[in-house]
Amino acid sequence: MLDAVLDDLEAESAQLDALVAPLDHDGWHTGTPAEGWDVKHQVAHLTWTDEVAVASMTDKVAWDAIVVEALEDPDGFVDKEAARAARLPHRVLLARWRAARAELAASLLAVPEGTKIAWFGPPMSATSMATARFMETWAHARDVADALGVVLEADDRVRHVVHLGVRTRDFSFANDGRDAPTEQFRVELVLPSGELLTFGPEDAAQRVTGAAYDFALLVTQRAHRTDLDLRAAGPDADDWLGLAQAFAGPSGNGREPKRVS
Repeated sequence: MLDAVLDDLEAESAQLDALVAPLDHDGWHTGTPAEGWDVKHQVAHLTWTDEVAVASMTDKVAWDAIVVEALEDPDGFVDKEAARAARLPHRVLLARWRAARAELAASLLAVPEGTKIAWFGPPMSATSMATARFMETWAHARDVADALGVVLEADDRVRHVVHLGVRTRDFSFANDGRDAPTEQFRVELVLPSGELLTFGPEDAAQRVTGAAYDFALLVTQRAHRTDLDLRAAGPDADDWLGLAQAFAGPSGNGREPKRVS
């Protein structure tokens, strides 16, 4: 399972790499939908996060120092680190990101089976860490593509974001200051290839159905719900689609709708 996720992570990273590698200075400074972030900030954030993930697996002293610094500025820490890395020349940043990606994969493959990796939230397995890194790379690649006016092809690698988005249902409610529903939901989502992904009991009263790619856009807050092919049956399922997020930390402002609901 880990090998498969890492293969898809490298493919997703290579797709983003191909978008940014040819850019000149002005291209790297193209503004993205993330407020205050240009293309360079997006790559800088991925670079820094990959490097921090490696530190969590290989360098306890460095990792502990990162945690202390994060606790001192929990709301601004991520943006500050992205801005710091974004000050690098873009060729240096790109080389650093490529090195971080390779080191991340090697470090994850070296994690003993059953070992949990320390992180800013609950510790996670190597496969879960790889899935989380895929989700972030996928989401930030969409930001860069939007900024550059490029439409990325929808493919079945998005299944990793979907799985994470379903698993973080209860977190999404808790992050909104609410108790998660006690009953399970039925989730049925169609991948770009036509394959159906299903989660939860078939007879569940609360249901979410639609396009898997659109669900991934929703849980990464890369599109507004009204622009997506997603349907909820039941009030709790409907509430979930209004607050779902697959990433740690506070919920952002999301995207404005492109059409009137």
